[in-house]
Amino acid sequence: MPQTVEVRFKGTRKDFFLWADDDATPSLRDAVLVEAERGKDLGRISAVGEVALKKCGTACAGCDLGQAPPEDSLKKVLRRASPSEVRTADELRRSEEDVRRKVIERVKHHTLGMKVSDAEWQWDRGKLTVYFTAEQRVDFRALVRDLASLFRTRIDLRQIGVRDEAARLNGVGRCGREYCCSTWLTALSPVSLSLAKDQRLALNPAQISGGCGRLLCCLKYEHDFYVAARKRFPKEGKILETGAGQEKVVAVDIFRERVFLRNPEGASRIIPLAQLREETAALAPRPAATPAAPADNPPAPLPARPAAAGSEATDSSPPRPRRRSRRRRGRGRGGPPPSGSGG
Repeated sequence: MPQTVEVRFKGTRKDFFLWADDDATPSLRDAVLVEAERGKDLGRISAVGEVALKKCGTACAGCDLGQAPPEDSLKKVLRRASPSEVRTADELRRSEEDVRRKVIERVKHHTLGMKVSDAEWQWDRGKLTVYFTAEQRVDFRALVRDLASLFRTRIDLRQIGVRDEAARLNGVGRCGREYCCSTWLTALSPVSLSLAKDQRLALNPAQISGGCGRLLCCLKYEHDFYVAARKRFPKEGKILETGAGQEKVVAVDIFRERVFLRNPEGASRIIPLAQLREETAALAPRPAATPAAPADNPPAPLPARPAAAGSEATDSSPPRPRRRSRRRRGRGRGGPPPSGSGG
C-alpha cells in the first residue's frame, strides 16, 4: 500500500512524497531519489507513515490533519539511492561553497544590496538555488541572466529572512546547544518583547537575542509557566495590610515562593508566600453573622374561626367579605322608567 514519507534535503528544506514500492519498506535516514521540478533530487527520509501524515497535515496546503493526502498531489519516490549516487550528492555539497563565492562576486559586480547566504545544487544539476537576505526589494533580473550563463543551468534566487538564514546555516546558541530552529523546531513562531517583560528579564538586546539578531525563540517555551505562577502572588506595587502594618510589595520570587515587602519607613523584609497569606487572612474583616431565630419560642398559631351551628367546618381560613350588589337605575342611561311613576 502506498504511504507518505517526509524527505529532508540540505538545511531545513523538506517535502513530502509518495512511497509506492510495496516490495520494499522505507526506513529512516535512507537516501532516496525523488521527483523534482524538471529533474531528480536526492534526500534522506526523516518520517514515515502516521508521523509523516501528521506533519504533512500541518505543513502542506490542502492536507487535513491525520488524513492521507491525495495521491495525485504528491510527487513520488523513485527508488533508493545507490552508493555512487550518494557520493555524487556529497561532491555537489562540497562544491557549493565555491559556488557561493562566485555568486558573491557577481553580486558585487552588479552593486546589489543583498547578502548571499547559501547555495544549493539539485542532484542532477538541473537547478541552482541561491538564498539571500536583503533589507529592501532587489531587482536581480540582470544577475539571474549572468549566473545562468556562468553555471549553464536554471537559477532560482530566493529571498529569506534572518531567522530562516540562521536555521539553514546552523550554529551554537547561548545555552551551548545547536539552534532550535536548525534541529527540532519545525515552525518559527513570532516572539514579542512582552514575553521578556512577563519573565522579568533584563531588556538587554545582547542577552535576549539569538544568533539571527532577533529575540530568542526559547523565550516562548516557559512563558505560560511564568504567567500561571505570578497569578498566585500579589502584584508588585500593591499596598497590603500585614502583621507589621501597611507594606508595599516590591518584588516576588516565584521559584523560592518569597515576597519582598517594604513599609513606609523604608524597612524591608522577605517572607514566604504562605506566611503572607496567613497574615493577610488574619487581618481581613470577617462578615457579620445573621442572628438565628430562637427555637424555644415558636410562633403562636392563629386562632381558629368558630364553625356555624348545624354545619361541620373543616376550613379554618377567614371568610371572604360579601360584595354588596348595587341596583342600577335606568334613568339617564336609556333604560325603562321605574314602575309607579306618573306621566
